[in-house]
Amino acid sequence: MHEVMAAGLKAMRDLGRGDILWQALWPPLLAFAGWSVVAWLSWMPLAAWLLDKLPTWSWLAWLGPYLVHVALVLCFAPLIYVTTLLLVAVIALPRMMIIIGQRDYPDVSRQASAGSAFMGSLWNTVAASAIFVVGWLLCLPLLLVPGGLLVLPLLWSAWLNQRTFRFDVLAEHATADERNALIRQERSRFRLAGFASALAAHVPLLNLLAPAFAALLFSHLGLSALRQLRAKEGVWVQ
Repeated sequence: MHEVMAAGLKAMRDLGRGDILWQALWPPLLAFAGWSVVAWLSWMPLAAWLLDKLPTWSWLAWLGPYLVHVALVLCFAPLIYVTTLLLVAVIALPRMMIIIGQRDYPDVSRQASAGSAFMGSLWNTVAASAIFVVGWLLCLPLLLVPGGLLVLPLLWSAWLNQRTFRFDVLAEHATADERNALIRQERSRFRLAGFASALAAHVPLLNLLAPAFAALLFSHLGLSALRQLRAKEGVWVQ
């Protein structure tokens, strides 16, 4: 808990820097603008199609249109979040890590090429995002269960955050053996960080910066743990 709180404070401090704040802002703005255009072009046709597929039950005659629009919101919202996460993880995060690495972790050297780290991060984030989207669509009926709308999005977002960033923040700095060891050793902290960053995504106004906050939170957790691992093993590569 202490390590996660300390990393969270550092992440919030970093968001106050202009160069990092820009990297935190453009992904959600771009994702929102892109999916807003898609929604504007497809909303009514999709709503009509879904309404036509609903059972012909009497109570759905008046409730059906409302449920259809709610369902579309619940479909587009995670797409915006996943797109933001993808942009942050693959494009913005490497740039942010250069800044915090030089300032906070100059002794933690990079052990992978930028090209291999980029491809590994891209594959990891796309795979995690695909699982998240499919799982979200399959879980949509469960949101009708009392409390489901509060619990399921939070837990599912927490899984996505930790599944994405526990790899991405170590992709360029750690060797494959170091990364695998840290994912095992820091599993509980990574899960807690995933939950904390998922909570931030459900706070109005703060949710705009939530993906970048998650990236920075995991960056500090991952690089700090990597520094400790190398110190324990007596390995310091400048």
